[in-house]
Amino acid sequence: MKPGMVPPPPGEESQTVVLPPGWQSYLSPQGRRYYVNTTTNETTWERPSSSPGIPASPGPHRSSLPPTVNGYHASGTPAHPPETAHMSLRKSTVDSQNLGSSSPSKKQSKENTITINCVTFPHPDTMPEQQLLKPTEWSYCDYFWADKKDPQGNGTVAGFELLLQKQLKGKQMQKEMSEFIRERIKIEEEYAKNLAKLSQNSLAAQEEGSLGEAWAQVKKSLADEAEVHLKFSAKLHSEVEKPLMNFRENFKKDMKKCDHHIADLRKQLASRYAAVEKARKALTERQRDLEMKTQQLEIKLSNKTEEDIKKARRKSTQAGDDLMRCVDLYNQAQSKWFEEMVTTTLELERLEVERVEMIRQHLCQYTQLRHETDMFNQSTVEPVDQLLRKVDPAKDRELWVREHKTGNIRPVDMEI
Repeated sequence: MKPGMVPPPPGEESQTVVLPPGWQSYLSPQGRRYYVNTTTNETTWERPSSSPGIPASPGPHRSSLPPTVNGYHASGTPAHPPETAHMSLRKSTVDSQNLGSSSPSKKQSKENTITINCVTFPHPDTMPEQQLLKPTEWSYCDYFWADKKDPQGNGTVAGFELLLQKQLKGKQMQKEMSEFIRERIKIEEEYAKNLAKLSQNSLAAQEEGSLGEAWAQVKKSLADEAEVHLKFSAKLHSEVEKPLMNFRENFKKDMKKCDHHIADLRKQLASRYAAVEKARKALTERQRDLEMKTQQLEIKLSNKTEEDIKKARRKSTQAGDDLMRCVDLYNQAQSKWFEEMVTTTLELERLEVERVEMIRQHLCQYTQLRHETDMFNQSTVEPVDQLLRKVDPAKDRELWVREHKTGNIRPVDMEI
C-alpha cells in the first residue's frame, strides 16, 4: 500500500436536477451547498432555475469571487459564502448554524484515506489494489510503505526501519564472517609454525638405510606442508578477509547516507502533518467564531455584530487559505518522501544483492584455496610414498654388513 495525497473537500453535483448551462454546484467547507456561474462568477445559495431568465427563488446573492474548482477558488482559497446584507443574513441564520460541521464529501474523503504515523494511505476497503512498481520481483520498493507492529507489542516499526535493520544485520553477519576467516588464518599460521618446528626435531635421526631415507623425507614433507599452509593463510588474508572488511566499510558509509537522508525527509513530513492538524483546528475555531457572531446578529445583541461577522468571515477565509497551504506543503513533502523512498529502497536492494554476491564469490575463493592447499599437501607426501615403496630390509642389511663387518671366519671346535 503506497501513500496518497490528502484531498481537499470536493463539491458534489446534484444527480437528480440538471443545472442551467454555466452553473456548477459545490459544497462549502462548512458542508452547505451553493452554486456558481462559471461565466459571470455569480454565486448563490439558491438553486438556479433550469429555465433561462427565471430564478428558482428570489434574492440570489452575488459575489466577485474568482472562479472555483471542486469547491475551492483557483488561488487555492476555500470558497466560503459571500458577504450579504443584513436581511439576507437573518434569512440564512438557520443554515449558518451548520458552519462548524463537516461536509458529507469531507467525511467521505476522510473515510477513503487512513493516516499512519503522519503518512496518508488510501483506505484498503475503499480503494482498489494498487499496482506494484516491480511485479513478481518481491522488491523492497513495493512492500515497506506502512509501519509494522513491534513483536513485543511496545509500538510500531517503520517499514524503512525494517529494511535498515536487515541491512545492519547483513553488515553484522559480514563482520562475523570476516572474524571467522581471521580465526581460520590464525589456525593456519599456528599450524604452519608447529609443523616447521616439528620438522626440525631430531627424533629418530639415526635411522639408517632406505627406511632412514624415507623417514628423513617424512620430516622434510612437514616443512613443505608448513610452507603450503603459510601461503594458504596469506592468501586467505589478501583474497578473502581483506576484501570482506573493505566492502563492509564502504557498505557502512552507503547505509549511513541512506539512513540520514530518509530520516530527515520523514521528520519534515511529520512537521508538515503537524502544521496541517494545527491549521485544521484553527479553521474550526474561526468557523465557530463566525457561527457565534451570526447568532448574535440574529438576536440583536450588538449593533456592531454585522461588522464582526465580516471580520470573522475574513479570518475564516484566511484560516482556510492557511489549511490549503499546509495541505499543499504536506503533499509536496510526502511526494518527495515517496520518490526518495522508491529510490532509496531500490538502492538498499542493490546493496543487498551486491553484498550477497560479493560474499558468495569470496567464499568460492576460500573453497578454491582449500582445494589448492589439499593438492599441494598431497604433493608433499608423494616423495614419501615413493621412498616407502623402495624400502628393502635385505638391501639395507647388506649395506650395513658391508660397512660394519668384522670377519667371515667361523669358529671351530677345540682339539685335546
